[in-house]
Amino acid sequence: MLYVLIAVIALVAIYFLFLRKAGPAEAPKRSEPPKPGPAIENKKPSPAPAVTPSPAHAEQKDQTSAPRTSVAPPPPSRAGRVSVPPPKPVTARPLFSRRADVDTLRRGLSRSREAGGFFGKLKGLFGGKSEIDENIATSIEEVLLASDVGVKTTATILERVRETLGKGEHVDPQKVWAALREEARRILEVGGKARALELRAKPTVVLFVGVNGAGKTTTIGKLATRLKDEGVKCVLAAGDTFRAAAVQQLTVWGNRIGCEVIRGKDGADPGSVVFEAIQRAQATGADVVLADTAGRLHTKANLMSEMQKIARTAGKALEGAPHETLLVIDATNGQNALAQAAEFKSALELTGIVLTKLDGTAKGGVVLGIADELALPVRFVGLGERPDDLHEFSPADFVEALLGKDTEANAA
Repeated sequence: MLYVLIAVIALVAIYFLFLRKAGPAEAPKRSEPPKPGPAIENKKPSPAPAVTPSPAHAEQKDQTSAPRTSVAPPPPSRAGRVSVPPPKPVTARPLFSRRADVDTLRRGLSRSREAGGFFGKLKGLFGGKSEIDENIATSIEEVLLASDVGVKTTATILERVRETLGKGEHVDPQKVWAALREEARRILEVGGKARALELRAKPTVVLFVGVNGAGKTTTIGKLATRLKDEGVKCVLAAGDTFRAAAVQQLTVWGNRIGCEVIRGKDGADPGSVVFEAIQRAQATGADVVLADTAGRLHTKANLMSEMQKIARTAGKALEGAPHETLLVIDATNGQNALAQAAEFKSALELTGIVLTKLDGTAKGGVVLGIADELALPVRFVGLGERPDDLHEFSPADFVEALLGKDTEANAA
């Protein structure tokens, strides 16, 4: 029995020893797929593949990340802010691309160009002469003063003429004529301020002031017609509430051309009418507000204080308004118009002049005196009754029309 027990123990020991040797040999075959070494390598480099994997893998990552970069809000938002500045067209939109030609202006100035008019009298001084002497300056002075050019402006022009005459006894008349034209153009440029009306805000508020009878309401109707032809949306403010006829006249213009007219009751506060017109323009997206005003109250002091009040009220409705304050002057009033203009300028910040009824006077030179005395640019001139007869002012074109060398001038 003892021998049997020892044998069994020996067999069991041999069996276990055999299994122990066989286990390590076979184990690699069974555990080869999940080998510990490779498994550890796959886990450790897991961040590395994003940095240094194969090119194909890198391209896949770029493609998946690209949409996120393009959709990210910062770049588009910055680009949006840069590309949407306050309306560029508003600050740089000049009006009236179709300008009147010189011949049209010349026809409107026909009275000034006749023998007894401003141009005709100047032309008569030269009388086809080939040479003139320094005494011509005295004759030119008489013509200028008689044409309501004004003392100050006449002296300025004569100084230029005398410089041209110099010390010589005889001078080519064409040189004197050229000097007259050049000086006239310089005066009308008003130090480079001469320019057409521009849209500088939305809406751009234009206030028209001047005495009764100067043509404010008619000028607004004509200008609104021209603006509509340019594709500009207008709102008209019937601010002359002290004259019922003015409100009715502006309403007729508005109905005719399809512009909204804001009006109050007879005797209503004109400032409130202008205020409401500006608000209406903002609500409807209009480009321009053209505001009429009274031209006569009980005293001049009352008139000026009323104009100042309207201007302040416009500023409350829209910061910076009125953007233009245009003084409307009847050209047939000559030197009287200058006295009226001086009062308005002392009370208001005028930005330009509208000279009406210029076709009704032979004293076209009055434009020179008004622009020079007031140091204000002429913006428009009225040369007839039709809307097309309101012309945007160009110093070069106007001088050419008034003093230009057509066949008539060449005889000088």
